[in-house]
Amino acid sequence: MDDDGGAAMPRWIDLALTIIMALAAVGTAWAGFQSAKWSGFQAIAFADAGAARTESAKASTDAGQDRLTDTVAYTSWLEALQREIVAGTSPRPQGDYAPNPDEVSGFLYERFRPEFKPAFDAWIATHPLIDPAAPATPFDMPEYVLESDARAAELVSRAEAFTQEAHEFNQRSDNYVFMAVILALALFFAGVAGRARTRRSQHFLAIASAVVFVGAAVVLLALPKTF
Repeated sequence: MDDDGGAAMPRWIDLALTIIMALAAVGTAWAGFQSAKWSGFQAIAFADAGAARTESAKASTDAGQDRLTDTVAYTSWLEALQREIVAGTSPRPQGDYAPNPDEVSGFLYERFRPEFKPAFDAWIATHPLIDPAAPATPFDMPEYVLESDARAAELVSRAEAFTQEAHEFNQRSDNYVFMAVILALALFFAGVAGRARTRRSQHFLAIASAVVFVGAAVVLLALPKTF
């Protein structure tokens, strides 16, 4: 039979374990609170990411409709100008274009969308009607920029940022859950130490409980916090 069998635990160790158990219980509650808060932030971030993606899809649809409108307007203008040139009502191209409001081509030109007209004018300045090296269409010009396209790209970037933020919040929540498990381990060691039959076991479990608790407390203090 072990000489230490049935030895009573020293009072200072018992007091230390009681303090550790109390603080570990508080730490576990704190970890649970923080985990719930970060999980809430994660849900909000994912919702924001979904909303941004929805808005991005709408902006992309608007860009497609604007591009289609510009394409139809351009092809209609080109067909009208060709008919006018053949009919002799519009002058043959000499490297530039002067819209005639009395002709269909001029009527269409005046009704180009504001985003399309600068690209069209820049394209005309390259003398595309006589210069085969000029860009094929106004849509090849750097001036052709759709605000809805830019907005769609911005919203996609925002959605990706929200998603990344949500993953970070999720990791913080997981970290707090893990620390709650570690604190539960410290509670377990402290509880078992009081029931150990030998002084050696008591000391070992008390030290294990203290080491685990201190390590968990240090990590808890270092983790990001929210209120």
